[in-house]
Amino acid sequence: MTRIRVGLILPWLILLPLLGGCGYNKIQGLDEEVKAAWSEVLNQYQRRYDLIPNLVETVKAYAAHERETLQAVIEARARVGQLKVDASTLDDPEAFRKFQEGQAALSSALSRLLLVVERYPELKSNQNFLTLQAQLEGTENRIAVARRRYIQAVKEYNKAVRYFPTNLTAKYLLGMKVRENFTLEDPGIKRAPKVKF
Repeated sequence: MTRIRVGLILPWLILLPLLGGCGYNKIQGLDEEVKAAWSEVLNQYQRRYDLIPNLVETVKAYAAHERETLQAVIEARARVGQLKVDASTLDDPEAFRKFQEGQAALSSALSRLLLVVERYPELKSNQNFLTLQAQLEGTENRIAVARRRYIQAVKEYNKAVRYFPTNLTAKYLLGMKVRENFTLEDPGIKRAPKVKF
């Protein structure tokens, strides 16, 4: 009878210390940090997205013959608005790439628009435009901070998914994979729109 108890208890005594190193809770926590950081990235991009119509209308009033530049901003914003972006984007490399390309195109169009504004001194002194300029500049800074936090969260998550022994839990128990991250090959990510006048 004692041998039976020892036979039942011994495997658990061996397995118990191993379970502590499996990283289940750590991986779950890191996954939540990535999702929270991603939500903040989306929040800041949404803030920029919401500022654009007011910016376009203000510029349009002063620079009506810059129709092509204004249209490029409107179209880039529309393409970004058509993207389905949520937490599932993190698990789909193609959707993540499309999101990144859409945001880069919008950044590029905004850069061109803000360069055009240089030709209109009366626009640069307009209070509405100055307010929008300050809000856009603040938003671009917030986007940079949110992206940096997301990159850091993904780095920590990816390490847990790849490093032994937590990679065994991530792969075989949870089915988790390495997450996509922002790349520097994207020109819109490298150069944020310049908003100083």
